[in-house]
Amino acid sequence: MTDAYPELYLRLPKGGPEARGRLLGEKGARGSQKFVVAEGSPAQAEVVPSFRVRKPASYRTREGLIAEGALRKSERWPGCLEAARDIECTSPSAAAEILRGCSVNGWGEWKSADGRPLAQLDQMPTTPNRAWRIRGSNVSGVNLVQRLWLAEGLVTVAASRLRQGVAGSPDRDLLRTLVEEDYESAATYNQKQELVETLHVFLTRMKPDDTVCTLSDGRLYVGKVRGTPEQIVSEDGRSNLRRAVDWQDTSYEWEELPDELQQKLSVQHDVVDLTAVQALIDGLGLTDEELADEADATVSDPSAELPALTARRPLELPEPDQALTDRLNVHEVAWLSEVRDLLWDEKQLIFYGPPGTGKTHLALELAKFLGGGPEQVKLVQFHPSYSYEDFFEGYRPKEDQETKEVAFRLTAGPLRELADHAKEEGNRHIPHFLIIDEINRANLAKVFGELYFLLEYRKESLRLTYSGDDFSLPDNLFIIGTMNTADRSIALVDAAMRRRFAFVELSPRTEPTSGLLRRWLNGKDTQRADLLDELNSRIDDTDFRIGPAYLMKPGVDRDGGLERVWRTKILPLLEEHHYGEGVDIEKRYGLASLRAAIAARGDEPVA
Repeated sequence: MTDAYPELYLRLPKGGPEARGRLLGEKGARGSQKFVVAEGSPAQAEVVPSFRVRKPASYRTREGLIAEGALRKSERWPGCLEAARDIECTSPSAAAEILRGCSVNGWGEWKSADGRPLAQLDQMPTTPNRAWRIRGSNVSGVNLVQRLWLAEGLVTVAASRLRQGVAGSPDRDLLRTLVEEDYESAATYNQKQELVETLHVFLTRMKPDDTVCTLSDGRLYVGKVRGTPEQIVSEDGRSNLRRAVDWQDTSYEWEELPDELQQKLSVQHDVVDLTAVQALIDGLGLTDEELADEADATVSDPSAELPALTARRPLELPEPDQALTDRLNVHEVAWLSEVRDLLWDEKQLIFYGPPGTGKTHLALELAKFLGGGPEQVKLVQFHPSYSYEDFFEGYRPKEDQETKEVAFRLTAGPLRELADHAKEEGNRHIPHFLIIDEINRANLAKVFGELYFLLEYRKESLRLTYSGDDFSLPDNLFIIGTMNTADRSIALVDAAMRRRFAFVELSPRTEPTSGLLRRWLNGKDTQRADLLDELNSRIDDTDFRIGPAYLMKPGVDRDGGLERVWRTKILPLLEEHHYGEGVDIEKRYGLASLRAAIAARGDEPVA
């Protein structure tokens, strides 16, 4: 034993008794420091159902200890086992797993008497464990996964030209210098940059108890990192940097993996950070009941939910109800349900029609209802000078808060911000909505850039122009655009964009817009609804018919309000429409003319 560490303690779940142990100075054959569980320490009597598959090495060790009597029924703690002797384990995590009967990060769970975790005592990073994908199925034409990794419990990285003695925790700057010198003419600039990032992850950022994944023959293999990095002389130069890994006994078909996990696994790098989807990995192959059992064994807070359970909650769009229909003055629930179904199927939808038909209001209210509140809704206004840098990401002038100097910094736009928020752990089952008002007023090809592709192929990812990140649009991000069809100065949406959106018309000639004003008035002052119907019957071009929103504003109810709106809002629109045609706007569309026509039919007296 070493005197560098105090006696350490591990509490069993649900306020159970504490086990004791010490870290040894020597390392085991797999590169991790050995650990001794003290005689008399308690252990869980039962293991979680997933333990045998998830942690096969620890499971077999535990079963062997029980068989030889080193772990036996405890008289001191009813319902528990007890260590009959000191038990030497290959690592702190292996010791914790044997005692608890489930997957445990021993560096975080073994603690000193004053509550400090072992990782802190050992000056290891105390950040949460991460997940990584490492390419191994085609390393210079050889499948190392089947040939080496699974058989010997390893994960490796090829760095055949890297000098010996760098298997500690070198920083990125040192690695950049070493790679530049050792691979001077043997690799391109981009290859060197990629290798630096790969080495930095493998040697420095990756740590014991991190999850590691790899693909081979159409299957996903998952394991836990056990050892520190080692550098050896590899005869074929394909595996000279190594870490010990406990691979699970089972693997998973590619087709059965969640879509978001497939997205991340498809990124074309030797090493990919999968931490954002770690909860999905942790839930592979387990039922909800098995995950609940794991939560009971690992989560001390009874109100907390295992991330793997949260991650598998299905994404849902609530069905519109009569209350929403009444609030929006829509003619029937079925119409809103169809819009909801279009959003579910297509992910993108555009409301189009003349001005004043309530497109933006409907988009906002529907998004708030389907997303569960305004926090999941963001609105942007397109205009002719709007760009990709405004919409997604680009370099913008920013002032440093300390030096007050202004410099160009990479800044996320509204789509990037909302997409990143939608991808956060715990948010993937919550719908998020981006409302794009006047979507056809911008140069869409310029604004969307490579995102055009992602609108149609949500399962794919692309390398971004500015940040270089691999990006995909999450399934829980929905886009609703509005388009004013009366604005003929703006080019129509091109065929590529039309293919990516469902289009829903909001026109005074059809429901729900045609009867919206009358429903909103609810039997009061129906004169203005009659006037609007008469006006639109005289406008031949359906794209220039007048929407009811002009007559639903509070000012219309004041003395002379209707006349003011007619004179300053509606007639100028129609004058522009008939510009150069010699039409007498007042005679054809004025209030006096409309009222006379209505009175002549006997609908109502002239006001």
